[in-house]
Amino acid sequence: MEKLFKIYVYQEGEPPMFHNGPCKSIYSSEGRFIHEVEKGKLYTTQDPDEALVYFLPFSVAMLVRYLYESESLKTDAIGRIVIDYIHVISGKYPYWNRSVGADHFMLSCHDWSIRVLCNANTSEGFNPAKDASFPEINLLKGEADIGGLPPSRRSILAFFAGHLHGYIRYLLLNEWKDKNDPDVQVYDQLPKGVSYMSKLKNSRFCLCPSGYEVASPRIVEAIYAECVPVLISDGYVAPFSDVLNWKSFSVQIAVKDIPNIKEILMGISQRQYLRMQRRVKQVQRHFVVNPTPKRYDVFHMINHSIWLRRLNVHIQDFGVP
Repeated sequence: MEKLFKIYVYQEGEPPMFHNGPCKSIYSSEGRFIHEVEKGKLYTTQDPDEALVYFLPFSVAMLVRYLYESESLKTDAIGRIVIDYIHVISGKYPYWNRSVGADHFMLSCHDWSIRVLCNANTSEGFNPAKDASFPEINLLKGEADIGGLPPSRRSILAFFAGHLHGYIRYLLLNEWKDKNDPDVQVYDQLPKGVSYMSKLKNSRFCLCPSGYEVASPRIVEAIYAECVPVLISDGYVAPFSDVLNWKSFSVQIAVKDIPNIKEILMGISQRQYLRMQRRVKQVQRHFVVNPTPKRYDVFHMINHSIWLRRLNVHIQDFGVP
């Protein structure tokens, strides 16, 4: 892949909505990828005829910031600017028209072409055969806090802290928030003086329920803290599922089983837990955002996911000999 995979980045468009993205927020995955690919050092080519895929360099997070009408909830302006951009590049270059955009990709943490989405929800049209799921990473300080206590010193069975945000969190908070169970600690707001990160690092399992969107930055937070993530969602396709066996380093609990969280987690043997926790540490490097990308880190993993989907696209299918 490293020798064959080439991305052409369209130069049309101006910052802040194009060729730019947030790097210190819940949407930092989006911004970091855009900034890295714009450097042109890895996987990119200046020759569009040499490219296997074509990147539409707009940031959905920035489009939302500047064009979304919060009072009326209208997104019409966002749709118009994307359509106008497609009209520009399809009129100037032959690449969109020859594949009807099938070898083009966009990248977005919000919810045509190959889509690389944090919100990888099959119930909303996410198609794993052509769309790629990538992790939602919240880098408020611009860098990750990695590491945690060894398994023998982790005193909390399961932990979650977060405000009401969608029906799955409602069910979780409603079931567990007021139980005051020392094993399953669920908060809508942490007590004063209690550190969120210290709780993660002291927990064996970290609960990662979906919010209004299926993706959650808590999955990567758990992996960074070397805490086994517990995915609670409907229709979520976990990042990099083509190459990562999520069942080996995470627990997946159906929404209907939220009342049984403690029973399910207590049913995992110490030997099995240690094996899962060890695998969390092994896969950690695939979710790390490095200032300069390193092999197998999140930047390379995203590109690998795009490359795999490009292999499924045959340009001749769209009438091109």
